[in-house]
Amino acid sequence: MGDDSEWMKLPVDQKCEHKLWKARLSGYEEALKIFQKIKDEKSPEWSKFLGLIKKFVTDSNAVVQLKGLEAALVYVENAHVAGKTTGEVVSGVVSKVFNQPKAKAKELGMEICLMYIEIEKGEAVQEELLKGLDNKNPKIVVACIETLRKALSEFGSKIILLKPIIKVLPKLFESREKAVRDEAKLIAVEIYRWIRDALRPPLQNINPVQLKELEEEWVKLPTGAPRPARFLRSQQELEAKLEQQQSAGGDAEGGGDDGDEVPQIDAYELLEAVEILSKLPKDFYDKIEAKKWQERKEALEAVEVLVKNPKLEAGDYADLVKALKKVVGKDTNVMLVALAAKCLTGLAVGLRKKFGQYAGHVVPTILEKFKEKKPQVVQALQEAIDAIFLTTTLQNISEDVLAVMDNKNPTIKQQTSLFIARSFRHCTASTLPKSLLKPFCAALLKHINDSAPEVRDAAFEALGTALKVVGEKAVNPFLADVDKLKLDKIKECSEKVELVHGKKAGLAADKKDFKPVPGRAAASGAAGDKDTKDASAPKPGPLKKAPAAKPGGPPKKGKPAAQGGTGGTGTKSKKAVETKEMVEPELSIEVCEEKASAVLPATCIQLLDSSNWKERLACMEEFQKAVELMDRTEMPCQALVRMLAKKPGWKETNFQVMQMKLHIVALIAQKGNFSKTSAQIVLDGLVDKIGDVKCGNNAKEAMTAIAEACVLPWTAEQVMSMAFSQKNPKNQSETLNWLSNAIKEFGFSGLNVKAFISNVKTALAATNPAVRTSAITLLGVMYLYVGPSLRMFFEDEKPALLSQIDAEFEKMQGQNPPAPTRGISKHSTSGTDEGEDGDEPDDGGSDAVDLLPRTEISDKITSELVSKIGDKNWKIRKEGLDEVAAIINEAKFIQPNIGELPTALKGRLNDSNKILVQQTLTILQQLAVAMGPNIKQHVKNLGIPVITVLGDSKNNVRSAALATVNAWAEQTGMKEWLEGEDLSEELKKENPFLRQELLGWLAEKLPTLRSTPTDLILCVPQLYSCLEDRNGDVRKKAQDALPFFMMHLGYEKMAKATGKLKPTSKDQVLAMLEKAKANMPAKPTAPAKATSRPVGGSAPAKFQPASAPAEDSVSGTLDSKPDPKKAKALGVSSKTKTAQGKKVPSKTSLKEDDDKSGPIFIVVPNGKEQRMKDEKGLKVLKWNFTTPRDEYIEQLKTQMSSCVAKWLQDEMFHSDFQHHNKALAVMVDHLESEKEGVIGCLDLILKWVTLRFFDTNTSVLMKTLEYLKLLFTLLSDEEYHLTENEASSFIPYLILKVGEPKDVIRKDVRAILNRMCLVYPASKMFPFIMEGTKSKNSKQRAECLEELGCLVESYGMNVCQPTPGKALKEIAIHIGDRDNAVRNAALNTIVTVYNVHGDQVFKLIGTLSEKDMSMLEERIKRSAKRPSAAPVKQVEEKPQRTQSISSNTNMLRKGPAEDMSSKLNQARSMSGHPEAAQMVRREFQLDLDEIENDSGTVRCEMPELVQHKLDDIFEPVLIPEPKIRAVSPHFDDMHSNTASTINFIISQVASGDINTSIQALTQLFQIESLAREASTGVLKDLMHGLITLMLDSRIEDLEEGQQVVRSVNLLVVKVLEKSDQTNILSALLVLLQDSLLATASSPKFSELVMKCLWRMVRLLPDTINSINLDRILLDIHIFMKVFPKEKLKQCKSEFPIRTLKTLLHTLCKLKGPKILDHLTMIDNKNESELEAHLCRMMKHSMDQTGSKSDKETEKGASRIDEKSSKAKVNDFLAEIFKKIGSKENTKEGLAELYEYKKKYSDADIEPFLKNSSQFFQSYVERGLRVIEMEREGKGRLSTSAGISPQMEVTCVPTATSTASSLGNTNGEEVGPSVYLERLKILRQRCGLDNTKQDDRPPLTSLLSKPAVPTVASSTDMLHSKLSQLRESREQHQHSDLDSNQTRSSGATTTSSSTANIDDLKKRLERIKSSRK
Repeated sequence: MGDDSEWMKLPVDQKCEHKLWKARLSGYEEALKIFQKIKDEKSPEWSKFLGLIKKFVTDSNAVVQLKGLEAALVYVENAHVAGKTTGEVVSGVVSKVFNQPKAKAKELGMEICLMYIEIEKGEAVQEELLKGLDNKNPKIVVACIETLRKALSEFGSKIILLKPIIKVLPKLFESREKAVRDEAKLIAVEIYRWIRDALRPPLQNINPVQLKELEEEWVKLPTGAPRPARFLRSQQELEAKLEQQQSAGGDAEGGGDDGDEVPQIDAYELLEAVEILSKLPKDFYDKIEAKKWQERKEALEAVEVLVKNPKLEAGDYADLVKALKKVVGKDTNVMLVALAAKCLTGLAVGLRKKFGQYAGHVVPTILEKFKEKKPQVVQALQEAIDAIFLTTTLQNISEDVLAVMDNKNPTIKQQTSLFIARSFRHCTASTLPKSLLKPFCAALLKHINDSAPEVRDAAFEALGTALKVVGEKAVNPFLADVDKLKLDKIKECSEKVELVHGKKAGLAADKKDFKPVPGRAAASGAAGDKDTKDASAPKPGPLKKAPAAKPGGPPKKGKPAAQGGTGGTGTKSKKAVETKEMVEPELSIEVCEEKASAVLPATCIQLLDSSNWKERLACMEEFQKAVELMDRTEMPCQALVRMLAKKPGWKETNFQVMQMKLHIVALIAQKGNFSKTSAQIVLDGLVDKIGDVKCGNNAKEAMTAIAEACVLPWTAEQVMSMAFSQKNPKNQSETLNWLSNAIKEFGFSGLNVKAFISNVKTALAATNPAVRTSAITLLGVMYLYVGPSLRMFFEDEKPALLSQIDAEFEKMQGQNPPAPTRGISKHSTSGTDEGEDGDEPDDGGSDAVDLLPRTEISDKITSELVSKIGDKNWKIRKEGLDEVAAIINEAKFIQPNIGELPTALKGRLNDSNKILVQQTLTILQQLAVAMGPNIKQHVKNLGIPVITVLGDSKNNVRSAALATVNAWAEQTGMKEWLEGEDLSEELKKENPFLRQELLGWLAEKLPTLRSTPTDLILCVPQLYSCLEDRNGDVRKKAQDALPFFMMHLGYEKMAKATGKLKPTSKDQVLAMLEKAKANMPAKPTAPAKATSRPVGGSAPAKFQPASAPAEDSVSGTLDSKPDPKKAKALGVSSKTKTAQGKKVPSKTSLKEDDDKSGPIFIVVPNGKEQRMKDEKGLKVLKWNFTTPRDEYIEQLKTQMSSCVAKWLQDEMFHSDFQHHNKALAVMVDHLESEKEGVIGCLDLILKWVTLRFFDTNTSVLMKTLEYLKLLFTLLSDEEYHLTENEASSFIPYLILKVGEPKDVIRKDVRAILNRMCLVYPASKMFPFIMEGTKSKNSKQRAECLEELGCLVESYGMNVCQPTPGKALKEIAIHIGDRDNAVRNAALNTIVTVYNVHGDQVFKLIGTLSEKDMSMLEERIKRSAKRPSAAPVKQVEEKPQRTQSISSNTNMLRKGPAEDMSSKLNQARSMSGHPEAAQMVRREFQLDLDEIENDSGTVRCEMPELVQHKLDDIFEPVLIPEPKIRAVSPHFDDMHSNTASTINFIISQVASGDINTSIQALTQLFQIESLAREASTGVLKDLMHGLITLMLDSRIEDLEEGQQVVRSVNLLVVKVLEKSDQTNILSALLVLLQDSLLATASSPKFSELVMKCLWRMVRLLPDTINSINLDRILLDIHIFMKVFPKEKLKQCKSEFPIRTLKTLLHTLCKLKGPKILDHLTMIDNKNESELEAHLCRMMKHSMDQTGSKSDKETEKGASRIDEKSSKAKVNDFLAEIFKKIGSKENTKEGLAELYEYKKKYSDADIEPFLKNSSQFFQSYVERGLRVIEMEREGKGRLSTSAGISPQMEVTCVPTATSTASSLGNTNGEEVGPSVYLERLKILRQRCGLDNTKQDDRPPLTSLLSKPAVPTVASSTDMLHSKLSQLRESREQHQHSDLDSNQTRSSGATTTSSSTANIDDLKKRLERIKSSRK
């Protein structure tokens, strides 16, 4: 059984992995018990077994495995970490449990699987079980099916995904194993229970017998909706609620959703998509072109069979669709046409939305084919077009449909109208907006007047359907001119119509009706919602083209609109109508004369061509009067103008007559019905006179009148062609000027840009500069309306000219086009529907782009070019792409038909050569601009593939793709992109780049939309999975996009969509949704209805930039790009601009007030941490730049959007500096009231401030610095510590401002740097400032160097990072700087260091050039002569600084240490008086009076002193008045008020004087309740600091170094006695452990820590009951774990092991056997020897009586050499103490004790002293000191650990001075060197030289002198105190030394101290006498 005993001792987890089965069995049993005991699911115990659970279930031994399965089941049920093991455990169960013969094992395996599903791991379980179905072992397959069935039956179809199971069902039905087939049948029945008939299609191909059996089983199932019997953890509390819902008729899915979800299980979804492209016959494309119709038929039949599959896999069907389209369009055999149509139907049904991209190509062809009469063909075509309609939206195909409406063939007209009627049925009011209805109604109104009755009927039906869908109110404006009979007919049809969405319940019943649901969904975002959002970009161009009259073109389009009545139709259509009426035949001159003579006086006509100009003038006057009096209807305009043109006509030489003539033309045009025919008669003459100096203005006036009569587009075209067909440059330039003006007056609507552009180009090439200037001005005006695309036409102009054009465009940027003032009054009727105005802006906006001439390039896209683009050789592909780019460039603006190009370019988007991908993206960008809004028909086949490119791993490719997508979206609007499943499919791809780019893009675009297609909901599941993506960037982007999705979909829908998530995810997502709900922006507002209010949602922002908050609370609502277009669109329509301008401000100001009431900073939980993580993980840009680029500003905006009030953010990022000032004022006001918010957004605030540092405006800079001062004061009050991230993104930029030329700014920056040291360690500030010294700005270098000096002065050398050496070398480099200020600053800084560190500086700065070195030495010499000048000034200038006690590592640990330090900081910053900080304790002051007047003698000879000249040492010294107050004069009075007492003490701790600090700390530790509050961490740091201070070699350099050490010693005693004993013991143990581990730590340090521990051990008997032993034993356990016995024995000193043993021994002795009950906090006792050690001790103490002497012996022995036995030592010491006690032998005893202590320096005589009286103890100590003085006048005495409890001094060695009253003689030497040192200081103060420095004997010390102090930051403060102490001595020499008052508060004065003072007096006297 030897083996057994071995493994039985092992811990459980090791047993579980043991190779012996018994061991494992025992391990599993124990584990099971452990698991059952653990109550807390988050217990750390669980994690220990994480890696073992798989072994539990896959154990090779069947018996053991059973036990393992039981344990695993309990584990999975209870452990919170169990989810992590899902994959491996379930796969283990599948492979190793399901094949077991034991039913119990299988059952447990299934239970484990189901339990994993219950703890939300359903997907992973299902994945493993489905993998198991492929196993060769049928047992495993059966068990997997059974488990799936059980899971489905218990959890329901919402948790168990049915699609993958249904996918494998047919395969399972074909299995050879009967058991598998039977199990498959059972699961099929179970699935049917949940989804009913949706299961039929996928199983239609299984064996008919099996199908029949299934049918029989299915019939037996109950009809009620099934309910889940078991719930996920997160749902279990919903159980009751769910039951109520289900009883109320919830859906079968069991998620508590409403009945809506029933149709969600769509058979289509469950079907497997079939890939058919590869199955096409190889020769299909040849056969389909064959001459024999039979062959063509074969090819089509093959396709027909393939497309019968109900669901087809997405792919590139372009070629197939093209082939079928060709058959439909061109084939002569009607049978084949019908067959091809059927194939298209099949494709559309099988692909659904994915077919959408081909719809545009096919629709026109099918519609035109309706000319066929055969019913079967017509039916096939109808089915095809209906199926195709469901894959796209009416908006997308509207253009093609409208084009066919004008066909002459009545059948085509009829069928198109019927198709429109059917399509309307699928629409809703929102998907059939006015913008879409308008063109359709116009076309259908034509048809109701058609001669063919069937056409009329079809049109009536279509209009009736429209009426039913959108209601009368929307349609009536278009039906204004329809007579009553027809109107009744329309209404009658409308009543008969049944809408698809009206009969929702019957949807599932028939498949054809079912399809529209997606169609409807897709269409819901259609263009009408766009009407308003189109203000942002001219998108819906194409569909507006139809109703708008083509400029000057054939007016047939206008006609139906005119019949449509006055109210509804747009202004443009009406203009067209008017012109139509005004075209009149040209009359002969005779007819004209006849008509004219009827209306003009006879004399007038006769004198027209008189040769006397006066007569002609008189004639004109008559003519004018007649015209003025004529009535419009009677005026024969053509006749009159013919008369005017009659000889001399326009060649009139007299300018007065000519002016008159031109004026009359204007009058006729204004007053009469002036036609284009009349206009053509006069225009030539007008153009001829336009350049005339005298008549030019009249000519322009006449032209304007004609333009108003005959519409500007036509007039302008005529005028331009006339002007440029003649040579006169004056006329040309004036014509251009007139046109510029006219465009502003009339608006741009309908102008033919193309005609202008060729003329403008001619003008630009003119030699005459005036013509060129006018042309450029005209371009500027056009730019207002057309936008940047105008420039494309002039890119090939000469650079000089182009720069002029650009300059003109630049001027126009940001301007709004003026509202048209002419050209409307005449045509718009007063009854215009107000609502129509709202639509108007888009029309104007889109027209501008539509009117650009578009070139047809499809003929240039040859098949050669396409094959080139697809070539194998990349170079040839590149050539092809270059050609395409050239074609588009040349054409500038193109028509939407681009032939085969889309497919070719799509192929290049996934080219392996990234350069080509980028080139393709550039081409697609060009294409978007060139094609304009028409590009929308290519979104599906070209736009979506661009989105796929967003997933590219290369950043530059992604940014190119993003730019392309944006360029497209600008042209198309967002609707096309959001429709269908394309975006959700893209988001499904688990590509982090794709996800983050796409989500970022959506987050940018969604807020700008007023409505979105309902298909947006399809993206939500993907959005949720992105929220949990493993990539942080993706999560961040998903979170950013969340509020915008919610803004469109609403919280309810979004929350409902979480139903499909795993419960753990669901909770997280719901929490995020709640958060997003709070931040959810409002939708951009709809355009106002009333004319007085702004037109278009974004009007307020346009007319009044300052009112951005009125928009809504989304950061990106107004995209910068669309602005000019929005502006333009508004300009076109807003007739009441002034009114709007007035209205808006009042409205927005109201809104602003509402907005501003809330908090300005929103606290986002963990927001800052998340931002830091993102920056760390490089998910966002690191805040690091030389000047801030746009992307940084954008990033900051985005980050701020969630946590800064929208209105404030608008102010902060406004382009005008005054808004920044406003923002700062607000931030200052809210600083106090929103502390939490400020701290939560601190990183963002500081980043924003850095942006302000780059502004040139001084007022902003001053305000910013003011704010920063307040901010940092607040932060230090709040005890906040800057994080690294905040510091690194702010300090470098602040330091840039140190170099500002303005003094006041520099001063502020320095003040801020000072305050920063209170919230950020000076040692970390140092490197930043160091970096600042490398600047090119000399002022900055100088200031930074000065600041470094201040840091060193305040904080000592420890601030110098990375090391003092490196830092000083860097500083020293600047001594050679060419700028004087920099040189001085560098020298001063090094002198400061010299004052702190002495000659060591020269070592640290390394070698300097001779010149630099001499400068430095000179400066050091000078500084020695006038020590007090500079520092005093500095103290006034700089607030005192301190560094927190907590060490660097603890900087961010918000513990009590910090609280303390920051309170110190606070007090420090408040203390105003420099003296207050410099208080010196009375005992430590020299009493000059007595020293001078005393005359004593000293035996010591001090020959070396004689060499010093001490002549005038005392003359310059003035004895000052005492100025220093006692530490706490009212301390007792203040006790009553605890708070003030504490504050007072704390302010004392913060004193610049170390003695005051120490005394205050002592007082702090005297107040027990306070002392007990100190935590372990704080105590550890404090003890570390105090001990390090005592060991610091630099203390010797202080006048009162020994006194300081002594005070610290006292303080240590207080700390040990008064602190919480558990905390201090724990702190000391950790400190000892750290010091032993640290290689750099001195052995002395460890020794002192151990002495403190011994002290604690002595206190144990009194304190044992208040100690938390469990914690102490845990600490000892950890210590012993880190230092096992063997390792401790290797230590140089044996003390650590002894200390530990002593401590344990004492604890055992005090607690007895109970001590073993206190090991509860130790997890694994076997890790250290603690338990064993305690047991041994207990055993030992049982054997012995445990007498007192044992303890003493042990203690004594620990000090003595191993050789001397305990007994001997004890006897020896007892003997000595006996002697001391007897009167006769006292001296002898003391001498022996002295000798003994010298020999055994570590011996502990404490036990012998302890039981004696206080008097005896002090007697012994005094005696020892006397002997020491006698024997060792010079060097130091050995260490002694003698203790004087009366004096409350610890066993820490104290370096005491002769003034000390301690028996502990480990002090400074009593030799002359002490005085020599003091003299030296006095001499230096008096300005005397201290030559011969080397003569002074070295001050050796037992204290170690580490070159670098052992602690970095805990001791910074204390070091700084030392340096400040010395500095303060120098500054306040006149107020420093005062002797008469003795301190009452210290408990340290005894008789011996007075003796020592006498001693000191005598020595000083002796020095004086020797001088004489």
